[in-house]
This record gives sequence, structure tokens and C-alpha cells, in this order.
Amino acid sequence: CAKPASDPEEYATKLRAATREKLKKFNSLRGRQVQPGEFWDVVVLTAVDGDQRGAYELQMAEKVKRKELPRGPHYKIFSDPPGCKIGNGGSTLYALQQLSDAYGEALSSLRVLLIHADEWKKKVGESYAVIIERLDDDLQLKDSELADLRLAFSSDEAFQKVNLSYRTEKGLSLLHLCCVCEGSKAHIRTLILKGLRPSRLSRNGFTALHLAAYKDNAELVTALLHGGSDVQQVGYGALTALHVATLAGHHEATDILLQHGANVNVQDAVFFTPLHIASCYGHEQVAKLLLKFGADENVSGEVGDRPLHLAAAKGFLSIVKLLVEEGSKAKVNAKDNEDHIPLHFSARFGHHEVVRFLLQGNFDVQPHAVNIYGDTPLHLACYNGKFESVKEIVQLSGTDGLSKENIFSETVLHRQCVHYGKDLEMVKFLLSQNAMSINHQGRDGHTALHSACFHGHIRLVQFLLDNGADMNLVACDPSRSSGEKDEQTCLMWAYEKGHDAIVTLLKHYKRPDDSPCNEYSQPGGASDGSYVSVPSPLGKIKSMTKEKAEVLLLRVSLPSHFHLQMSELEFNEIIGSGSFGRVYRGKCRNKIVAIKRYRANTYCSKSDVDMFCREVSILCCLNHPCIIQFVGACLDDPSQFAIVTQYVSGGSLFSLLHEQKRLIDMQSKLIIAIDVAKGMEYLHNLTQPIIHRDLNSHNILLYEDGHAGLADFGESRFLQSVDEDNMTKQPGNLRWMAPEVFTQCTRYSVKADMFSYALCLWELFTGEIPFAHLKPAAAAADMAYHHIRPPIGYSIPKPISTLLMRGWYACPERREEFGEKEDVYNENECEKQLMAPASSNSSGSLSPSSSSDCLLGRGGPGRSHVAALRSRFELEYALNTRAYAYWSQSERRRASGGLSLEEVRKNMQRSPIDRNGYVSDPMSTMRCSSSFSSGGSFEDSN
Repeated sequence: CAKPASDPEEYATKLRAATREKLKKFNSLRGRQVQPGEFWDVVVLTAVDGDQRGAYELQMAEKVKRKELPRGPHYKIFSDPPGCKIGNGGSTLYALQQLSDAYGEALSSLRVLLIHADEWKKKVGESYAVIIERLDDDLQLKDSELADLRLAFSSDEAFQKVNLSYRTEKGLSLLHLCCVCEGSKAHIRTLILKGLRPSRLSRNGFTALHLAAYKDNAELVTALLHGGSDVQQVGYGALTALHVATLAGHHEATDILLQHGANVNVQDAVFFTPLHIASCYGHEQVAKLLLKFGADENVSGEVGDRPLHLAAAKGFLSIVKLLVEEGSKAKVNAKDNEDHIPLHFSARFGHHEVVRFLLQGNFDVQPHAVNIYGDTPLHLACYNGKFESVKEIVQLSGTDGLSKENIFSETVLHRQCVHYGKDLEMVKFLLSQNAMSINHQGRDGHTALHSACFHGHIRLVQFLLDNGADMNLVACDPSRSSGEKDEQTCLMWAYEKGHDAIVTLLKHYKRPDDSPCNEYSQPGGASDGSYVSVPSPLGKIKSMTKEKAEVLLLRVSLPSHFHLQMSELEFNEIIGSGSFGRVYRGKCRNKIVAIKRYRANTYCSKSDVDMFCREVSILCCLNHPCIIQFVGACLDDPSQFAIVTQYVSGGSLFSLLHEQKRLIDMQSKLIIAIDVAKGMEYLHNLTQPIIHRDLNSHNILLYEDGHAGLADFGESRFLQSVDEDNMTKQPGNLRWMAPEVFTQCTRYSVKADMFSYALCLWELFTGEIPFAHLKPAAAAADMAYHHIRPPIGYSIPKPISTLLMRGWYACPERREEFGEKEDVYNENECEKQLMAPASSNSSGSLSPSSSSDCLLGRGGPGRSHVAALRSRFELEYALNTRAYAYWSQSERRRASGGLSLEEVRKNMQRSPIDRNGYVSDPMSTMRCSSSFSSGGSFEDSN
């Protein structure tokens, strides 16, 4: 490897010469058979998606046919996998994987050229950002250097003593430094007369004239030009001083350079003229000046883009007007290398004012021009969700473009239903134009419903079905791999891409006029409360690359002290299980912990890796006493993923209430209620708020001291990243699910957690499972469609019952925030509401104050342990037994004293029974009227 030239100017000269030599050699290879070693063996071009890959394949075939490329090499085009982008590194790895599959061990002996598509224009913007950074770097001097230089330029005597050969670490000469430190034209003249070359480049690649132009110092620019500076000299990126002045938007420096003969149409390394730069950065006055000096409006950049393309893409309406009005000659229908006209760019980026101007003016703009993919400007606006641009194009150019199809048989309605198209309002607008049917089939037979199913947009699928889309229409594209080639329904397309939730929706869909909950009431429906869709073999494979990227990102972002090795874990007994795998009690770093180990090679409807990564990324951010403490995670081997948290020995609230059937006193209930509310308030008030989405009694764990903590964040989401894939329909357990989550797919907020909390609160104070007589899905449907709520009995204190009703409003906006809860949980007030005439709670337990020593404040003195809590449970049971015995004796005494059975019944208040025979408080002690309690309460009766 040759040693780089020490002089930046010499290096730039050699680089340009080498580039010209490479281009000359490539031109000699065009259209002829190349010999081994003469060119690359394989040329790979990456595309951002399948659509771009198809277009590039057509373009590549045309270039080979026209003999524009060497013959002999293998030309490959690979589209990036769907999902999040991880940059060129991830794209490179994916391309190498494809090459390895194609060539095997022979790949190591092949010379491969890899070109990333759609990166050039992005690199143009990045390159100018780098140029500005380099210019700013030249202007930044050390404090010690700056003090000496200011002294040197402060007086003629000091200036005469300077060392003319002085250079800074960045290669700045005294001429450069004179521009940086606000020297005078006399200093410039003196230095040039003493032999300093104004053509000398700094290490960042700029002359003193570049720096003077960048600082807009007209005096120094003029002095340098009079002293012999070459106005056409190029620096880093082949930029002249005129490029730099234009980039900075300096009108005066630009004017001086142009008056001294600067070439107004000079092109830099990306073939941009100063007018390109002014149009790209919105410098209107500089653009006017350039046009005045004869700038060519139709010069093409590296990828065929002209100044009008750039101004339209950036939305600079004043510059667009400048380029097409007042005698300018910019071609409004000029095409870049992908056949985009300026209207394509303004529509794609949503600059509806530019769209309106181009279409309303007398410019003969072609509103339905197509690019190499066959996309019109309307296609691009729909694909990118630019609703205002869509309306402008339809209103100003008519509805003719609505039925045009691109090379992929897509109309604008199809295009709206693909990757970025998620706007239901736009779909409604397109259908309202009556230019096409909702069941319009493209040349290959696929409908908008096919597109929505293929790209996984469940809200659109639901909307299209509700508005008459026919799920039985078939597509006939022979290139697809699923099912019969000529009978591809939208169900097959969803199945092929692994969108299992959509598959389930299509299989069980009924029109809105059908009973919404009939499908959930069928025998054999889901009984575990989870929304389980039909798994497809490709449901996991489709996101394989995305999941690998997520794991890599998680490994980088997770703090090192949370990284665990499987060898550090000791597994003991199983304490829980689910579709993800099993939960073990174990040890880690000499601590008792709970280990949630994911099962290897599972094929469930939700991505295990996605849930694992999201739960770890959320848990590592949480630090609150009412949320389970995160210990760490095993990330190295996907077959051995594990999440380690603190072990909570008290078990879940569900287990305590319904399996162990423990009786809980009022104070303990209030402690649990407050702790859960505090935990949820913490989640919702984080800098990045978190919505739990699966709040139920299974996920409320009880510590030894009777306090509660929230667990299981596998379904949780950061609220700021709400998107259709992120906020999936029907996550978690249906029995505790908010109506808007059950019915409206992704349209819900943190208020959904409040609804689930209200149900947990009802469960806590009644000791019953909500809607125990119904299956989970039927319970959710009843709450969502029929607005049924669990009954509120006498045993629930009035403050709590009020809170319940405010928490499970059908309208989410009317529900309270968690921060408003704590003042409601006043124990004295609750007991006062409950102890007339007998102090009983919903589980039939009496609550003598002497049996409770657990404080509401976490961590205060007097904290009891599980043993004490259980003793209190047993004490309450004994009190209830004695109370029942006393009541029975009293009843017999009063009955023998002449009271009839009917009179006894009249004096007893029973819990209400609903139409299903569902008693609100079947375990509560029946309260008697005042005629029965004259002898005092049960607590005094002994």
C-alpha cells in the first residue's frame, strides 16, 4: 500500500487522476466479455424493499441489453429484509448471507462489489454536513494559539516578527489564520508579497479563500483575489470558494467571487453547481444572484437531479417560483435517473403548497408522469401518507390518476395500503371519489385488501372488510410461493407473511350487523384469556433478521451489570409457565431470584424474541419499590434467553384470592391498591411513558410485608413509539381488557391501564374473578359492546365504588389518572362506610384494628411478615366463624320468640343477583337490619 501524500493538494491531485483512470478503464469494459481478474466477479446492488428490487432488475436488464455494463460478471440484486433498518452494516451482512447461500465455499475466491442502493442522495446531504463540519473545525483554534495570533495581528511591529513558515496542527498557514482571526487586507497583501502561497490547502482541504468566503469577509475575499488566489481552485469535495459561499448563504461573498470571474456553473464531486446548493438549502437571495450571472437551471447532478428537483423535494416554494418564473428556463417535467419529475418529489415529501403551485400554474406539468417503477406523484403521496398532497393532486388534476397502475399492478388505493400507508382517513377520501371500487383488482388480480394483509396493517384490514371488501377475490401472480398459483386469496398473503392476527381476523370475521360477541361464545373458544391466532410456519421466519438486529441492539444498549451468563444461574423448582416457556425459582450471584426462561424454537403467534427484547429494554429502565426489581438477562444464545428478577415469595394476587382463597382485611387491601396505583403512576409519568397493557391479578405480586409489586412487562410498550406494529390489537388477558383495546386495534392510551386497574380493584375488594361465569373473550365482548360491568355490592366501601365507576368508563378520556388515586384510599373512611352495623369486607372477613399492624407507607416501622399476615388471616377466619355462630343462635332465639320466617327474611339484606344468577358478593357475611343489631355489633358480642 502506497504511503499517502503528505501534502493535501498533492493527494487531491492524485485522487482525481486515479478516479479518471478508473473511469477510463471501466468505459473500455462496457459491453465486452471481461477476462478473469479484469473486473469484479459478482456485482451486488441492495434495494430497500421488494418494489425497488423489481425496478432495479428491470433497469439492470436494460443496461446489459444496451451494453452499458461489462459482460461476464454476475449481477445480483438483494432487497433488505422487512422491518427496522439497521444501516448499511446490517444490509451488508444480509447480502453476504444471500451470497453465501448462492455460492457456498466458492464465495471466498470471488471478487465481490457491493453497492448500497438509495444511499447516494442521502450521502449527498451527509457530505455537505461533513464539509461544514470540516470548515468549522478549521475555524476552531486552541486558546493558546488564539491568544498568540491576536497579539501578532494586533500591531505592525508584532506582525513583522511572525514566523512565515508557521503552521498549526491542522495545517493552517498564516494566510488561513489571518482569515480566522479577523486580520486585515494589509496583512493578506504583506503575507503574499513575502511568498506565502494562497493556493495552500489545510489538512481539512481548504484554502484561505474558502475560509474567507465561509466567514463572509468581503474585505479579505477581495484582498486574496487581488493577491493572486485562484477563484476556480477546488478543495475538499471538489468545492470552489463559490460553492462554499453559496453553502453558507453569504450573498456578498458570492457577489464578489462572481464579479471576479468565478464559474457560475462549476460542479463539485457530486456534480452539484452552486445553484443546486442554493436550491437545496433554501438560499433565495443567493439563488437570484446566481441566476443573474447566468446559472444554468437545467444542469444535472450525479443522479440526474436538477435544482428544481431539489427545491421541490425540500419544499422551498420561493425558489421553485424563482426557477420557473420571471424568464427562467427550468424544465418542470425534467426527469432524474429514476424518471422522477419535480412534482414526484414535492408529492412524496408532502409539500402541498409546491404541488398546488406547479399544478395551478401554466407550466404544462404532467400530473400523471410515471417513474421507472410506474409510480405517479399520486402513488408516492399515498405511499408516504401525505394526505394534503393527495387532496391537492386529485382536486387539481382530476380522478384519472386514481385508476393508473404501476409496474406492480398497484393503483393509488393499493399503494396507500402498503408499507407506510396507514391513514384510514386517506383511504376514506380515495374511496369517496367514486373512481374505483373497493374491490378493484390490479392486472395480477390483487386488491387493496391483499396489500393490507400482505403488509400486516390490521386496522386497514378491519376497515376494508367493514366497508365491503371481498376477502374471496384471488390474485394470480405466479411468482408468489404460497398455495395454488392461480388462487391466492388475501388470507394466503397474510399467512405467507406470517401475520397471524390478520389470518385469525379473516377466518372469524363477521359483518358489523352480526352479533359482535357470537364468535367468542362458541364452545371450545379460547379459555386462557389470551388472543391466540393460528400460527403460520413463516410467522417466525418473516422477522428473523429484524429480531437478530433487535438482539444486537439490546446487547449494545443494556448496561454491562445486567448481562448474565447461563452458568451464573441455578435452577430450582418451577413456579410458573406460559407460551413463552417457564418461570423457575433459583439463585443468581448468591441471591434468590425468579428466572423466566424462554422456550427454544417455539412457533407462537407473537414473536418470542420481540417480547423478550422489549421486556428487557423496559425492565432495565425501571426503578421503583412497587415494580419488580430487574436483576439481569441472558442474551448470548437465542435458545437460552432468560430474564432474571427478584423472587417474590408471596405469589400473585390471583393465587392468593382464588387458589389459596385467603381472606384479606381492609387495610391490606388498601395497601395493595395503593401500591399498584403508585407503580402504574410511575410507569405513566416516565420521560418515555410506558403502558403496561396486561394489568391483571396474575401480574400483581405480593411481598412478605403485604405490599404489592407489578410484574410481567412482555406486553408493555413505550407510549412514544406508538405505531401499528407496536400497539397490537388485544394484547394480554381478555378478561381484564379495556373496551378500546378489544375493539379499536391500536387506538388506545394509558387510560386502558386504568380500566384494567378498576377490574383488579373490584376483584381485590370482592374476592371474585370478574365475570367468572363467562369465558374471557365473551367477558371482554360484553364489556366492550354491551357496556356490562361487574356488579358493585354493599361490601365495597363507597369511596372505592366511586373510584371503580370512574375507572371503567366506556370513554377513556373520562377515566381518572393514577395520580388522583391516593387520597381516595382513606382507611378510616372506608371502614366507616363498611362497619354499619357489622365490619365485614367483601370476602366475609372482619377487620378489627388490633389485628392490623401493616403501614401504608412502604418501608416504615412495624412491617409484619408473611407469617404475621397469615396469622391475621386465620384470626379473621376465627372471628367470622364466631360471628356466624352468634348470628345463628340469635336467629333461633328470635325465631322462637314469635318472629316468622318471612319477617326474618324481610329484615335481612341480601346481595343482588343479576340475570345470569351472578351474585355480586356470594362470600360476604349477610348484614342484618337494625332490629337484629340492637344487642351490638358482632365484634362486641362475646
